[in-house]
Amino acid sequence: MTRQSDELLPDDLETLRSVVAHERAVHRTALQTRDTEIERLREQVRLLLAQRFGRKSEKLATEEAPQLPLFNEAEAEAADPSEEAAEAAEETPVTAHTRRRGHRAPLPAELPRNEVLHDLAADDKVCPHDGTPLEVMGEETSEQLDLVPAQVRVLRHRRLKYACPCCRQTVRTAPLAAQPLPKSQASAGLLASVAVAKYADALPLYRQTAQLARLGLVVPRQTLANWMVRCGELVQPLINLLRDRLLESGYLRMDETTVQVLKEPGKTAQSTSYLWVQQSGERERPVVLYDYAPTRAGEVPLNLLGDFSGYLQTDGYAGYHAVVAARGLTPLYCFAHARRYFIDVLKGLGVNPNQLPHKPPDKARRPLKAVSFIRRLYAVEQRWRDASPDVRYAARQAQSVPVLRELRQWLDEMRPKVVPETPLGKALGYLDRHWDGLIRYCEDGRLEIDNNRCENAIRPFVTGRKNWLFSDTVHGARASANLYSLLETAKANGLEPYAYLRGVFTRLPAATSVGDIDALLPWNITLAE
Repeated sequence: MTRQSDELLPDDLETLRSVVAHERAVHRTALQTRDTEIERLREQVRLLLAQRFGRKSEKLATEEAPQLPLFNEAEAEAADPSEEAAEAAEETPVTAHTRRRGHRAPLPAELPRNEVLHDLAADDKVCPHDGTPLEVMGEETSEQLDLVPAQVRVLRHRRLKYACPCCRQTVRTAPLAAQPLPKSQASAGLLASVAVAKYADALPLYRQTAQLARLGLVVPRQTLANWMVRCGELVQPLINLLRDRLLESGYLRMDETTVQVLKEPGKTAQSTSYLWVQQSGERERPVVLYDYAPTRAGEVPLNLLGDFSGYLQTDGYAGYHAVVAARGLTPLYCFAHARRYFIDVLKGLGVNPNQLPHKPPDKARRPLKAVSFIRRLYAVEQRWRDASPDVRYAARQAQSVPVLRELRQWLDEMRPKVVPETPLGKALGYLDRHWDGLIRYCEDGRLEIDNNRCENAIRPFVTGRKNWLFSDTVHGARASANLYSLLETAKANGLEPYAYLRGVFTRLPAATSVGDIDALLPWNITLAE
């Protein structure tokens, strides 16, 4: 030690000991901070690896088992005081698991049948013992599915012309029925087929062009795109009626996802735009609407929701706060998002939620406890999923509310013990900040515990986006939004997409009043063979 360092040290032993203790404490704190940061980074790496290469399912492996081994938690549900709820309950007998051989489901009875008769050769119709001709005593039948590839046909419209045989000055021609795209060679059936292939089956237009070429038709991709844009404009009156119905529902769910539009005024081709989804919460006559917007700003839901009032269910995105405040809406949040935070904590700890070990690590105890509470809430929802709103409300009050009280108490105990900047701290913070909106679903039996249905409604668009990647113009994006809206609403109401869209394209051009358009809504239309 140098003379200069010796001069800096205190002379008495006690002071020297205090200086050493202080330096050790500072060093220990620095090491703890470093270790905490290293562990946080490791958790982020594990989470990113799980998100990149792991399974996307958030379902815990123990959800299919009757217990969580860490807590030995019974999933018994409290008795429901409501007589109506008790009557609606279904008892599920517990049986031992037995492996059964797979059985083929019978082919649909409504499919047409073509009989194929198989007979013996003439020489085989004689008894080999005494030469007596064999007689038919019955038959054995089996069925196979057969598929006839798409057939292209031409609709020739013959318009009879009449003339006066006397003066020969009056000539009249039978009018052509209103067409979806006037002066186009595309019929309602062809347009419906192209739209369903792209928007319901995620088949890009260039692939459809190749399919048509195999059938002997040369239809450029640009022509198909132009047809879809015009069809999207054609159905706008129907979309307007669906929006009126949506805004009258009193309970809406919303979500948004990205879309790229190449030729958008004031933006580069690489910039991001958004597709917004709104879904009514009604079980009967549900409505699903898609809307294109260049931004994700809060002014978009303000414009989309108009004079809507009631419950608005979303994720925690702050862009919805403006419309909630301006319209006096009741915010409702998504428990699936809250659960996702804790699932990510488990993934960050290296714990596979789909394959929980018998004895999870100590750091996984807290996120597992949170997930356990949420599992119990979802168990109630699963049991009463098909019940009436009144029965669901009674069941939630009797079974879900006590669980929520336990979860709130546990949350209040945990928050002071966990550093807010850690993944677990962020999960607890999200749960605390959105608590009122998360538990609000217990107020009304119509409401859902999560926003999963709306997220599911956005999946067809996300699947299609992976194939066609982008929209060329704003007009194309808006037309696509209209056609997605019509198809998804039809599917939500139990209609076959092609049959519905063909009916709309056939009848909408001839509509002359609001009543004519109203008759084409999915719950009003009558589809002929």
